[in-house]
Amino acid sequence: MEVPSLAVIQQAPKVLLHDHLDGGVRPSTVAELAQENGYLDLPQTDPVALASWFRTAADSGSLDQYLETFRHTVGVMQSAAALQRVASECAQDLAVDGVVYAEVRFAPELHVDSGLNLNEVVEAVLAGFAEGSQVAAASGHVIRVGTLLTAMRTAAKSREIAELVVQYQDRGVVGFDIAGREAGYPPTRHLDAFEYLRRENAHFTIHAGEAFGLPSIWEAIQWCGADRLGHGVRIIDDIRIDDAGHAHLGPLAAYVRDRRIPLELCPTSNVMTGAAESIAQHPIGLLSDLKFRVTINTDNRLMSHTTMTQEMATVCEAFDWGLPQLQWLTVNAMKSAFIPFDQRLEMINSIIKPGYATLMSV
Repeated sequence: MEVPSLAVIQQAPKVLLHDHLDGGVRPSTVAELAQENGYLDLPQTDPVALASWFRTAADSGSLDQYLETFRHTVGVMQSAAALQRVASECAQDLAVDGVVYAEVRFAPELHVDSGLNLNEVVEAVLAGFAEGSQVAAASGHVIRVGTLLTAMRTAAKSREIAELVVQYQDRGVVGFDIAGREAGYPPTRHLDAFEYLRRENAHFTIHAGEAFGLPSIWEAIQWCGADRLGHGVRIIDDIRIDDAGHAHLGPLAAYVRDRRIPLELCPTSNVMTGAAESIAQHPIGLLSDLKFRVTINTDNRLMSHTTMTQEMATVCEAFDWGLPQLQWLTVNAMKSAFIPFDQRLEMINSIIKPGYATLMSV
């Protein structure tokens, strides 16, 4: 299989389901917002040095230490103007990278330290995504951005955030997420929020199977009813490879595959947090071979110093993949998006498949 070049991959239409707004801020914007808002805790003020610091600090092999880096990005995102700017730049950056549909998540409860209420936070971000999408379209890069509202599993606002999802579900918010430290904070602590979302016919994904193993995935699916798994990489723990190289799926892995539950895999981030030893050893290769509903994502573009183009190039090189595999991953993601079925199908048939067909015909 011919491995496509970076230039070719960048032209390919992409779908991104797992990207954190506060994990994808431009380093220059972090520095400028810190100066404008009097945030004095940045470890570096030069954007180049700051970008390097984020990458090094996040690359610890520990999810807990990885999460500590967000203190600085969240710290400068405490005003409506800052939130709108970051969201606008996010949409523009993704569009330039060839992303045609993205679901970007953020936790409203983390952005109220300077007096904003939760509704003001959500509305500022939605305004930013709308602005950024318009700017991108004017330069020839069309993108649609859906918003996921995240609750923190270490806090007690999940029901309130779930209600915000329902309130804004016709205004750009497409679903709910829950994130934060997995160990000691199972998703079942927030059953009230998930039961409410199900009653309201709302979509949700749960961070599970990243730093913690199969019990976290099992609870997310069987107790909470997750539509997708945020990461879910540890499902590999329920797959055994025998001496002849044949894969044997345990009951949970079989259930996830049989039910076509999407896995929001983030290869670079998974290596940085210790969820995978290396890209070459990342479970995305085996899970793709076994035809799980695999998707590829950036997670945190700032901390991982990555883009969708880079994530795709990395796995192509590691697993000798070409454009057909990238199209399969992209269609998987579009099928799994939290927008209406007819709209997903329209994007697959009018944007994704024609885009890949053009690239593969060259």
